[in-house]
Amino acid sequence: MTFRKGESGNPKGRPKGTGPNAKFRNAIEQDLPEIISAMVSEARNGDVAAAKLLMDRTIPAVKPVDSPVTLPLSGGLTASSYNVLSAIGEGLVSPDQGSKLLQGLATAARVEELAVLKDRLEAIERILNSRGDANA
Repeated sequence: MTFRKGESGNPKGRPKGTGPNAKFRNAIEQDLPEIISAMVSEARNGDVAAAKLLMDRTIPAVKPVDSPVTLPLSGGLTASSYNVLSAIGEGLVSPDQGSKLLQGLATAARVEELAVLKDRLEAIERILNSRGDANA
């Protein structure tokens, strides 16, 4: 049997509910309430692994939330970067927050650099065009 490029040999694929995970779920489905009840009982009796499993499956993990910060970001990008580093050192912002602020400043520096390069290129093109040397 030959297959054309980009064409599946089994376009319908495996029917849903026939894989090993689905078979396992189907096998324990009727016993699930008793399994959960036993896990809760074990957790109540001090089984840390059972408690952890229940907690991991029922309560979403707590994610850190950044709070707004006010920092002096004036005097240019270099001065602003030093202000962020100083704030990290003084404990005014977390290292993670400081890292994000520094990444933002690095992006601003790249944008500023591109704007300066654009202005310089336009100035060079104006000079070349005024001389009549441009091959555009």
